[in-house]
Amino acid sequence: MTLLMLEDIHFAYPGYAPVLSGASLSLEPGQRLSVTGPNGAGKSTLLRIALGLQKPDAGTVTAFGQIRSQEADFHDVRRRIGLVFQDPDDQLFCPTVAEDVAFGPLNLGQTREQALATVDRVLGDLNLMHLRDRVTHKLSGGEKRLVTLATVLAMEPEALLLDEPTNALDTKNEARLLEILQSLPQAILLISHSPSFRAALAPQALDLQDGKLITV
Repeated sequence: MTLLMLEDIHFAYPGYAPVLSGASLSLEPGQRLSVTGPNGAGKSTLLRIALGLQKPDAGTVTAFGQIRSQEADFHDVRRRIGLVFQDPDDQLFCPTVAEDVAFGPLNLGQTREQALATVDRVLGDLNLMHLRDRVTHKLSGGEKRLVTLATVLAMEPEALLLDEPTNALDTKNEARLLEILQSLPQAILLISHSPSFRAALAPQALDLQDGKLITV
């Protein structure tokens, strides 16, 4: 079953020219797909529309075989598709790393004991146990980025939407992030300004030109 399908998506911010003018894409299980295009082309907007965080002016969002149009339709989608935001500070809001990673599992109905077991498993898988009890806002940019990924993976999503995941990463942390992402089973929809990162993780690409997605 196709995980996510965007068909003929149109979107304009009030008072501005349209950023999306008939953009379409689909994401299949296990697929790795990049979306490229200049700054301001509408790439991040596309990800937000996919999860119902913004409503398209026209077009259809289908996730897991069902058309999603109302806010309530997207609750299940956001549980099953994880979005890693461009800025980690938009995603990390608890006092400690463990609490941030536990937040999603607790919301999904895990007990505190189960959620802490999930925290330890995910941080262990990512070799981040040394950050477990650190104060989140005192982490480096690279550490925050990896913790953000941990918070999303703790919810065991079926697909990942990654918006410029290498922002603020040094070469070492970028290599670490790539290694982690390459090992994951999830389908990935990637936005990245780094040609080498895209080539290594999601070489199949669509380019956003004049509001439409074109196969590269």
